[in-house]
Parts: sequence; structure tokens; C-alpha cells
Amino acid sequence: MRPSFSTAGVVDLSALKKPAAQPGTAASAAAGGSSAHVFHATEADFETSVIQRSAQVPVVLELFAEQYEPSAQLGAILEKLAEEFGGRFVLARVDVDANPQLAQAMRVQQIPAVKIVIQGQLIGEFDGVRPEAEIRQLLTDLVALAEREFGMTGPADAAPLPAPPLDPLLAAAYEALEADDLDGAARALQNLLADQPAHPEAKVMLSQVELMRRTAAVDPDAVLAAAKDAPDDVEAQCSAADVLMASGHQEEAFALLLDAVRRFTGAEKDRARLLLIEYFELLGTEHPAVPKARQRLAALLF
Repeated sequence: MRPSFSTAGVVDLSALKKPAAQPGTAASAAAGGSSAHVFHATEADFETSVIQRSAQVPVVLELFAEQYEPSAQLGAILEKLAEEFGGRFVLARVDVDANPQLAQAMRVQQIPAVKIVIQGQLIGEFDGVRPEAEIRQLLTDLVALAEREFGMTGPADAAPLPAPPLDPLLAAAYEALEADDLDGAARALQNLLADQPAHPEAKVMLSQVELMRRTAAVDPDAVLAAAKDAPDDVEAQCSAADVLMASGHQEEAFALLLDAVRRFTGAEKDRARLLLIEYFELLGTEHPAVPKARQRLAALLF
């Protein structure tokens, strides 16, 4: 489970403060880092290299063990992301074998371990190796929290935050749409939702794709005429609502389905109601026609 960067229940790290390092100690520790954003921290310089630095920028504290493969895997991911984020956080690496008292003070239970420090407080942590995409999102959340709650905006020349990578199935759906392959797009989105049922982008996108599939090969005038000629056919009314919705006449589509909800009963009533709710989700609550239609639907149902 990805840790949440909540400021509730933060842990004060003041007990870990050490006397300032002798001249040259911090510099020599930092020399082992791969860049300005990555450095090594020790028990001797923890106060200056981590606690004091965390007052200006979030510190991602990586506790690792040399010659341990999971440590090497996580370290490589964290170093890569430290470069990507361009100084919006710094990576402090701690060798637990060389700094056992520090590892004990940090209550390390498993190696590798990651602790997040902001303004001398431990605000989040996780153990073990995680997928790169998960860690990238975690760090994106960290930077957002640091800016929102602590006023840390990063260095003036910091690069924009890296965009989270697109889910492969979502990417496949976009590629299918570009190729006018509506069936392929629907399959990719259905597979994504089977794995992540609450995925908001995929859910709305699937509703859009399904609407496009239902209306792609129809004659709009014929569908609307058929609905007018068969007012007691709920499927004809739903097909006409699809045509109106796809052509940008959302309020007319709402009105048609609301009338169907009012007139029909049982399964036919549910058919119109569920399609109307699908339209609400597709447009979102920001659309000006949605709140009024929702109120009308509630009045009809209750």
C-alpha cells in the first residue's frame, strides 16, 4: 500500500540530531553521491545533511546495505527519480552497516527502507522495493504536499514535475482511437477497469467510446424519427438520446430520458435511468445541465 503523505501524526526527528560535523565531513560524505541531488549521510553529519537541509527541501532518506541486491534496485530507481525531479527533493543515502545507531534510531525493520523528512519531521515511510511508477507517484505526492503544507517550492531552476507514465492499457486505448478502432479501444478500457474498477479516466473514457460505438453507423434523422413514432419503445427513446448526446444536444437528451423515467416502469424505467446516470458521469458535475437534471431525476424517483 502506498504511504499517504498526511501531516497527521508526524514524528519529530530532533532526537536524532548530532553535533555538527567537523569541517570537511559533510563534503566528503556528499562526494559519494552521484549528483547535487544525491548524497550520502552518516551519523556524524545527520544534523546538517538531513535535519537542517529538510527545512528547505524534502529529504528522501534511503537506508540500504551494500552488496544486497534489493538495496541496489531501489537505490537505482531513487537516484533516477532524484534527477528527474531536478532538486524538488534530495536523496540522502545511509549505509546501515556503517551507521547502525542511526538505523536503530530510525527504527528500521527491513532493508531497504525509505523515510521522508520535512522540516525535521518524519512524515512518511515504506520498506522494500516498489515499482518505479508507484515510487514516482509517491514522490509527486510528496512534492505537492511540501508545497501545499510547508511552502517548499523547490529551487528556482527546478524542472517541471515529470508526468506520471500512462498506463499501458490506457495508452493502447488512445492509440486505438487514433486508428478509429472503437472496438479495440473498448477492449483496452474494459481490461483496465477489470484490473482497476475505480479508475476515473478509464471509466469516463469507456462511456465516451461506447456512445461512439452505438452511434457510429446510425442515421440520426431516422433514429429520431423512430423514437417519435414509437413513444412506448424504451430502446427507441434511448437510441434517440444517444444521437442527441453524441451531437452535443445534452439538454435534449436529458429531457428525453427524464420523460422516459417518468412514463415507464420496471426494467424499462431502469434502462432509461441508468443511461441518464451514465451521461451524468460522462459530462461531470461541472456541466451546467447536470445538476438540474439530477434534481429532476431524484424528484421522479423519490
